[in-house]
Amino acid sequence: MPFNKNVPDGADSISRRLLLKRIGALGVLATIQSLLPACAGRAIHPIPSVGTQPSALSGELIDLVINERSFTVDGQIGTAVTINGTVPGPLLRLREGQQVAIRVTNHLREPTSIHWHGILLPFEMDGVPGVSFAGIEPGTTFSYRFPVKQSGTYWYHSHSGGQELQGMYGPLIIEPQEPEPIRNDRDYVVLLSDWSVEEPDRILANLKKVSGYYNFQKRTAVDFVADARRMGFWPALEDYLMWDWMRMDPTDFADVTGSALVYLMNGLSPTGNWTGLFHPGEAVRLRLINAAAATFFDVRVPGLTMTVVQADGQHVQPVTVEELRMGPAETYDVILRPEEDRAYTVFAEAMDRSGYARGTLAPRPGMSGDLPPRRPRPLRTMDDMGMGMEAMGRMGMGGHEHKQSGVIQGRQQGPGHLPLPGHAGHDHRPDHGTATTESTASGVGMEWVRHGPDDHGLGNQMIAEYARSRWMEPGTGLDQTERRVLVYADLKRLTPMDEWREPERTIELHLTGHMVRYLWSFDGKKYSEAPDPIPLRKDERLRLVFVNDTMMEHPIHLHGMWMELENGAGKFLPRKHTVIVKPAERLSVAVTVDAPGRWALHCHLLLHMEAGMFRVVEVAGGERHGPS
Repeated sequence: MPFNKNVPDGADSISRRLLLKRIGALGVLATIQSLLPACAGRAIHPIPSVGTQPSALSGELIDLVINERSFTVDGQIGTAVTINGTVPGPLLRLREGQQVAIRVTNHLREPTSIHWHGILLPFEMDGVPGVSFAGIEPGTTFSYRFPVKQSGTYWYHSHSGGQELQGMYGPLIIEPQEPEPIRNDRDYVVLLSDWSVEEPDRILANLKKVSGYYNFQKRTAVDFVADARRMGFWPALEDYLMWDWMRMDPTDFADVTGSALVYLMNGLSPTGNWTGLFHPGEAVRLRLINAAAATFFDVRVPGLTMTVVQADGQHVQPVTVEELRMGPAETYDVILRPEEDRAYTVFAEAMDRSGYARGTLAPRPGMSGDLPPRRPRPLRTMDDMGMGMEAMGRMGMGGHEHKQSGVIQGRQQGPGHLPLPGHAGHDHRPDHGTATTESTASGVGMEWVRHGPDDHGLGNQMIAEYARSRWMEPGTGLDQTERRVLVYADLKRLTPMDEWREPERTIELHLTGHMVRYLWSFDGKKYSEAPDPIPLRKDERLRLVFVNDTMMEHPIHLHGMWMELENGAGKFLPRKHTVIVKPAERLSVAVTVDAPGRWALHCHLLLHMEAGMFRVVEVAGGERHGPS
């Protein structure tokens, strides 16, 4: 699906800074039209002011209109793809058990689509062009109709070209039929996203030419001198030469960084300072949604702890943390209790530390919380390529202690390396040795597993020597903090499964990539090179094992069915629609295959998906079951 942008003549311009300056409190919303005379005669859905949320739509019939307009953030002017005139789109409030019809009208000059992320529905309504339907052509309307079978915090977004990066997304909240166990006095959606004045096709073209085009945090001569003083000259030189030989960069955490992106909270930049109001002592629920196309966020509220009560729309046993990492497409509901009569900052820092989104929780309008000190950008380590000291120790290998600098001794793949016969990902059991697991409900074990000798052809640059589950780890950049950070091992569903079934078979998929060529794939093959769907059997119990052969984190999303994260929780395995797979990680999920149709499986970093990390799974026959 190529990127293709055309801006309609006469597109309106909305300045977030101008709106914020003119909107002082809740009571002045009615004056917005007079402040925007250029928009007279057109229906404008303004970004909300202090203490409010995006305009909400509900009911049995909802109309959404897709259009383009110029968009200004902090003086930068670009093009946004809007839903009902706003970025983000309107908040959709549905109710579990209802039937809903959502009519989407396309006023763009190119096809569009909407995918209802994490929602269980007939595959024809899933909204993926070329997989579940043909897309919505310019000037036409498509009606999505489906029963609402679940509750929780979700979101929706375009699945066409680069439209998601340009602002086409919105929050989706489903109220439960029965009272839920979460008690709160305030309820706010906090939707995080990224946006750029550059067109998505230009960004992708730049990365194709130079994979580190947007990375302005690379190591310098000053860094080398500091490393030489800390490590010694020769170990430091070995480290730098090793990364150069591999044509890789230990500062590579994001393909697109704050040099090209503005990080938004509910559509507002950090200077916009979205604000949610509270009275001291109230329980404040934040529905955190990472709608970014290219950014992992580390979220915290300095001075407050967060009690996580939902993950990906599903209730979990409450766990109190001070910070959590969110991959693109993940959602977390957290409860906070601000006791003091002061402002608190909601701080969402990009994983590569190149920027941040921020907002404020405050007892009164006009207040602003203090910004926490910025942290230095992290560095990749040997663990990120499967060459950590623990692995070498277990295997009886020697080596220098270069954990902080990131010395790596993996195998580089170049011309002449071809995929092994039969390594297509279908019904492929691991051939990397036997891993001893703690229990059948734990999936892949915590010990390092010898990776080789798999090669993945020209579609993969490196192969880690060892891989293991890393769901006990907070992630690079958070592993040195003294704050308690949420890890996947903390997640346990609130109530046990009605029935536990051991997976009948295993499919192993390798996440592969070549940064120099900017290629991303499964098992070394782009989607265009592996177009046949992965066949699944109706009602089977399946284990998917994701092995990350790259040095980047990948948020993997399966459409249409829950993935139960195998994190050792037994009958309390958490259900997720998106899982982060860390570098050199073997992460397993169990799936009850209960949804007939064709479903997408892909990395939710938009440019990785567009560059080839996308597959289709196909389930034949039968009727869908509801969630367990």
